[in-house]
Amino acid sequence: MKELLFRRKAKFIQYLFATFMFVVDHFLQMVLFALILGAIEKADVEYYKTVVIITIIFILYSPINFVISRMLRIRYMRDTILDVRKMAFDKIIHMPFKQYSQKSKEIYISNLINDVNTFENKFFINLLNYLINMTMFVISLIILVVLDYKLAIGMFAFSILLFIIAGFFTKKTTALEQEISSTNELFTTDMSNTFHGIEILKLNNIEDKFLKKSVATISKLEKRKFEANVFTELQRSVIYILAFVVSVAVMIYLGYGMQGALTLAKAGFIYQLSSSISNFLISAFPTWNQMKASISIYEKIAKPEESKVMIGQGTVPFQFEQRIEVSQVNFSYDQKQILKDASFTIEKGKKYLIKGASGAGKTTLINLLAMVYDEFDGKITVDGINYRDIAEKSFHENVAFIYQDVFLFEDTMKNNITLYKDIPEEMINYAVEVCGLSSIIEDKKDGINERLSENGKNLSGGQRQRISIARAIAKNSEILFVDEGTSSLNEDLGREIEKVFLELDNTVIAISHRFYEGVTENYDYVIEVKNGAVHTFPARDYFNEVITC
Repeated sequence: MKELLFRRKAKFIQYLFATFMFVVDHFLQMVLFALILGAIEKADVEYYKTVVIITIIFILYSPINFVISRMLRIRYMRDTILDVRKMAFDKIIHMPFKQYSQKSKEIYISNLINDVNTFENKFFINLLNYLINMTMFVISLIILVVLDYKLAIGMFAFSILLFIIAGFFTKKTTALEQEISSTNELFTTDMSNTFHGIEILKLNNIEDKFLKKSVATISKLEKRKFEANVFTELQRSVIYILAFVVSVAVMIYLGYGMQGALTLAKAGFIYQLSSSISNFLISAFPTWNQMKASISIYEKIAKPEESKVMIGQGTVPFQFEQRIEVSQVNFSYDQKQILKDASFTIEKGKKYLIKGASGAGKTTLINLLAMVYDEFDGKITVDGINYRDIAEKSFHENVAFIYQDVFLFEDTMKNNITLYKDIPEEMINYAVEVCGLSSIIEDKKDGINERLSENGKNLSGGQRQRISIARAIAKNSEILFVDEGTSSLNEDLGREIEKVFLELDNTVIAISHRFYEGVTENYDYVIEVKNGAVHTFPARDYFNEVITC
């Protein structure tokens, strides 16, 4: 937390100064009140006029002080919250994909929105109140020591008692805030599932069931918030009752003092100091607990988590000049062995087609080669370098993916093809042409700069797939991974796209259930996955045998 607060040291100093301005304003009010009591006690008209003039000056000064103080505080809070949002987003965006995929994406959205808002609303407000109240407490106690050290000792003993009582509430306060955070994640996930599946809900007449489920989630969230609010108020009430008792005791003590040499002005000032000490502690200790709870939320959303992902965490740049070798690789999922002692070689520039029955492990195999999975036994190397020593970022810069499920950004067609990278126009035009996008682009008002709706809903499934393929071809990467890349295309276009794959200089590793006669046989090799075993065959031999059988 210190590194966050001190990241902008100059503005943090301004923040502390703004807090001090607020404190000064408060003590000036106390002094002014004491002066008014003194003027009443003296019954001197000229002195009273002087006090009135001082009061008017203070009335003019106070709002100016407040505005300046607030502006300085808000500016620091705004910039620091921006830092928190950046840290939270940076944590998610640079998380290894394997680690990222262990949670629903809605949880990350909840962290970025709900948890950051919770931190903003509760931490800074409570930090401000805590700084103000503790500063006022210390100054009030020092002044009280000068005016009446016996009373100061009593108030200090009272503050220790309140500190001990507040400590009993800390753990529960933190737990309640973490429960609210977890319930917010559940609520965001439920809402996302409902809205994404709204069509299915309506077609199957189950809207009411999901409505009840959503209401139950909302009720649970509001219940957690209610419990947290009630618990916070309980802290305040316990401390307030004790503070009230002390205030009455102080009043009785000062009443005895006024029977001697104690003036009304001094008695009024001492009473304000004593009452303020109580009131400051009433506010300070619950806000301290709220701050600690908020810090736990900050650490959850912004602090990097320890990654158990082994692959992609290396530092060696990915370089593919000769071959990728898979040696004695075993992979199991949910206690079921998918691959057993898999060994084969991928040569640079060659085209490989992975075949096998549904569920045989084809996607698993391509994911292992694509550095998605890391829980395997055995060894995968590229030109002798272990996959686990390679930097994930470097690997992804040199490979491209085409999957059956396409995601498109709510942006222009061009940006969806280039993925915001500076790609030469001739490469973009080539990708557009070979993927059959030219006629589609010509029909659009803004051409290739036509803006797509959410996930390309203003395009057909085949058109969306073509953009995905154009995206991979335009990247011109070392390896092209294709998982049912032509499944959404008609026969003729699928055949033409398959030809493009086979004519590329890139290494191609593909999965496809389709067979385009006269085209598919032109793969260099078929990698067959059967009963956990992996075998490699020259493509023409494999398909000749299949056709013969």
